[in-house]
Amino acid sequence: MENNIQAIDKRYSKLAQDQCCLSCGKALESTDVREGDVCLDLGSGRGTDVIRMAEAAGPSGFAYGIDISDGMLEKAKQNAVLLGVKNVEFIKTELENIPLADNSVNIVISNCTINHAGDKWKVWSEIYRVLKPGGFFTVSDIYSTVPVPEEYANDPDAVAECWAGSVTRDMYMSILSGTGFKDITVLEESAPYDKGAIQVASFTVRGYKHSCCCSK
Repeated sequence: MENNIQAIDKRYSKLAQDQCCLSCGKALESTDVREGDVCLDLGSGRGTDVIRMAEAAGPSGFAYGIDISDGMLEKAKQNAVLLGVKNVEFIKTELENIPLADNSVNIVISNCTINHAGDKWKVWSEIYRVLKPGGFFTVSDIYSTVPVPEEYANDPDAVAECWAGSVTRDMYMSILSGTGFKDITVLEESAPYDKGAIQVASFTVRGYKHSCCCSK
């Protein structure tokens, strides 16, 4: 796990100053942020989506960004200051340990980041924990067409390249339902394509933490 974190930090810190798009989807474009919402972006990168959510949520709302890359976090903080956006906070932590209170967030987004996590069950359990009843996630990510061979799944550099940490679609959906989410909907999905030594597909999925057994 520690080797994976170091490889991810190294790769994405180098990319922090680049203009290239690192996302596999458009989670925020499929998400309606409202005044007063508390939002969270997992793998917030340069902070672009966090800043946009903070602006949409207004002075009564707030947006958090979580990332493991020092370079990305520094760039995100610089961008927030440059744009004068104050209702934001960028936090360095693993996705498996989100340092926010239970039932504190309305919306969670993420773009092509959760595939990097070593313990995806823990990540999704944390997302469920921090979401308020009635809250939801919109996540863009990748899945593998077949289980990733162990030689690649255990290679920190391959995991950091955003393919070797992926799981199959069936496993992904099983994790979502197993951690408690309801009304899980695939909003968009690509055809499989070659990446690294495997084939993956990209998709954007949404799910809700219900207020009770009968409503959102």
